[in-house]
Amino acid sequence: MLLKEASSHLTKSEFAHLGAGEVGYIRKMKSAEVSRCFPEAPEIDPTLDLWALFAADGTPILLTDNRSSTFFKAAEDDLKTVSLH
Repeated sequence: MLLKEASSHLTKSEFAHLGAGEVGYIRKMKSAEVSRCFPEAPEIDPTLDLWALFAADGTPILLTDNRSSTFFKAAEDDLKTVSLH
């Protein structure tokens, strides 16, 4: 089903939960962005590139400096992963 078709047949709530528990996304982050998504994280070196795993609805799951760790955590949680650029 095309995204346009899906969005016209789903409520906003149904659309927001699409992929919940099944899909996660991996995103590269700069340390300056971390406090917005991971408010409990300590202060991080601003030159460090980080990787984050999020649930389909945007819920943060993991923050790491090792990209491979995000894939291992996703597999552990039985999530199919996609990368965002």
